[in-house]
Amino acid sequence: MATKGPGYPSPLAAMREGPREKLVWLPCIRTNTGKPDYLATVDVDPTSPDFCKVIHRLYLPYLDDEIHHTGWNTCSSCYDDPTRVRNRLVMPALGSSRVYIIDISEEKKPKMFKIMEPEVLKSHGVSHPHTTHCLPNGQVMISTLGDANGEGKGSFITFDSFTFEHTGPWTNMDSKYGYDYWYQPTHDVLISTEWGCPTAFLKGFAPEDLKAGKYGTHLNVYSWSQRRLMQQIDLGPEGVMPLEIRFLHDPNATEGFVGCALYANVFRFYRKEDGSYAAHKVISIPPKKVEGWALPDMPGIMTDILISLDDRFLYFSNWAHGDIRQYDITDPTNPKLAGQIFLGGSIVKGGPVKVIHDTELDEQPDPVYIQGRQIKGSPQMLQLSLDGKRLYVTDSLFSPWDKQFYPEVVKKGSLMLQIDVDTEKGGLTLNTNFLVDFGKEPDGPALAHEIRYPGGDCTSDIWLPPGSTECPHKKVPKSTL
Repeated sequence: MATKGPGYPSPLAAMREGPREKLVWLPCIRTNTGKPDYLATVDVDPTSPDFCKVIHRLYLPYLDDEIHHTGWNTCSSCYDDPTRVRNRLVMPALGSSRVYIIDISEEKKPKMFKIMEPEVLKSHGVSHPHTTHCLPNGQVMISTLGDANGEGKGSFITFDSFTFEHTGPWTNMDSKYGYDYWYQPTHDVLISTEWGCPTAFLKGFAPEDLKAGKYGTHLNVYSWSQRRLMQQIDLGPEGVMPLEIRFLHDPNATEGFVGCALYANVFRFYRKEDGSYAAHKVISIPPKKVEGWALPDMPGIMTDILISLDDRFLYFSNWAHGDIRQYDITDPTNPKLAGQIFLGGSIVKGGPVKVIHDTELDEQPDPVYIQGRQIKGSPQMLQLSLDGKRLYVTDSLFSPWDKQFYPEVVKKGSLMLQIDVDTEKGGLTLNTNFLVDFGKEPDGPALAHEIRYPGGDCTSDIWLPPGSTECPHKKVPKSTL
């Protein structure tokens, strides 16, 4: 099929026609080590002599950036525009508020294209950038979590996708907190989530900050065409720290899922007949009563979720408990557990934590070894192959929290693993032939975070229906604020 612009014409086309991934890019974090973060290029082609090796490192010029998530200058929302090329990777620095633009024209050797200093964001009253999405109108938008002083403020800033000159805020109606977001112009909506106040989460997790309301519980629903905050959905105590939000990939769908980190709950959000949105809990991971941990009840701490391109399976990681779960979401209102695998975690047998009551497991999970090394951390960031058959996993959440909950990972470095997925009946199996050990990096251990494939992946591309316009004029429901 002749490609018009970047990406694929539909999510199913990406799933059926996309090539097997051969390279991945992921940021490696070294905050407070006196060494800069870097973008690692990893060979994941099993036929390559460099399989499972870091083949290139692009070191950043500053210290303590805390690169977190990355995104594209253009994506499949621009598929109908032949003038667009996916040739830049956008790397916001959650810690320093810089934004790095990486030239990925030579996939095996990315190089620096442009650096936006923190003053660019702060001049618009925002800081601590997080999620990057390309927009179908020729802009790039990044969500931000703080104001110019680092206090909580959920907002968005835009840039030209060619020059990366800043084009100002996307909206003047900010939320209390920010984090991730997803947009659907076809349905005139953007929905964002809330982690919390940067002054709280940057120092590590403290229960007193939770009691003081320093962490969010809302979904923020914006009109895409009017750039106006229309509605806030309070998920309540069960929805503390709603992090990753995913619409179904089908551009005609008006529903999706959000993972709420602290108490490990998944909420389904959906559009109602009057055009407003609602949410209800569809998955809940029970806490475990424990001894030898920070709290007597250990929640799952669900940190990443994703959806397969055919909208059949939902995956998420429980960073405290140590498992990845696969749910069949053929009926989005009633997800069914299809697969589960434990890969380390805080309740592993023989560790410092003793589980004294567990409503799910009869005994604590056994330690997991791969190629002679015990997995000391826990699955965190996830990325699924386009065909849905391989799930890549890294273990770093955020370095201040890594140091608090998994100090051995900080000391010895991250692992990147691959899980083989049964896409017929469901099921997850560790591929013991695949291991990338970031503890063996030439300049010392590093913390590996979010994974991207050249050409797009399951968590970064947004599709529009064929022939749709960017901002259809539809009746917008009255604000519920």
